[in-house]
Amino acid sequence: MKYCISIFSGVMLLLAIMCNTLMYSTAQAAEQQWYWISSDNNYSKFYDPAQVRVQEAFGGIATRITAVTKTGYSYGGAKETLDNYGIKDIRPNDLAYSLAHIQIVPQTRMLAYVDETFYDKNGKQLWTKQYQPLKYKEMNSQEFDEDFYAFIVDAVFGQGEVERRSASDRWLLLWQEALADGGSVVCMADTTTMRVNGENIIFWEWQEYKNATGGVTQIRFMKKAVNLSQYTGKIIRYQHWNGREGWKDYTEAETDGAYHAIERGSTEEKELLQLSSYDRTHSKWVHRYSLSDHEAI
Repeated sequence: MKYCISIFSGVMLLLAIMCNTLMYSTAQAAEQQWYWISSDNNYSKFYDPAQVRVQEAFGGIATRITAVTKTGYSYGGAKETLDNYGIKDIRPNDLAYSLAHIQIVPQTRMLAYVDETFYDKNGKQLWTKQYQPLKYKEMNSQEFDEDFYAFIVDAVFGQGEVERRSASDRWLLLWQEALADGGSVVCMADTTTMRVNGENIIFWEWQEYKNATGGVTQIRFMKKAVNLSQYTGKIIRYQHWNGREGWKDYTEAETDGAYHAIERGSTEEKELLQLSSYDRTHSKWVHRYSLSDHEAI
């Protein structure tokens, strides 16, 4: 009799576990409401609004946000991704999508992957990785994850990150010049990256050089900090492109980390004046998510 009761109890326990597992799986599936962000020939990007969480805040302002993203792959996107990751034991035809948990720090536009998992079309797990320690990267126009960042931050703050990315005035003209060889250079600031920190305005700048026939010969892509009141500025990061070398990072070779005086009549002064004007006319935007302007540059 005791043996029968033991069997009965075991069966009931197993059924309870199975029911709980089924309920959890159903609830988990119900939570996965993927919101489409963008698609191109290689990738389709989604995020789950229901899983956007504010993990840390200061003075009621979110300082750490977590979210779940999904990326779908075409053959070309899968091959590019597997090559970039150095993964050789997965065929591009087999990689259908990936899921990732990410963290975002809006004050510095930083995003890091916590973990990432690749799946085939049937949901079979092909590869997974936990990222420790986390490696944060700053979001700008050259980052694959910029649209993830914009949608997730807007889900918390609603300040127009998504709209600014596609706005006709996203790129603020700072200055342009004709060159002696018949070419030209145009310098623009990416307003999506612009923020004020104390007396500094911080942003990413795009300098594009063209020859006399209109072909692009080089691009200088730089993160800068300009102190509006002290008339000084510095380059924080410097990336360079030309047709022969492609993209290279010249930060260590070309920057010293120090602020330098901005000379009257220089192109740097033109930048400062345009940035100062933008600060006055778009104060709410450049001060968004600010913690009394004490964030790190």
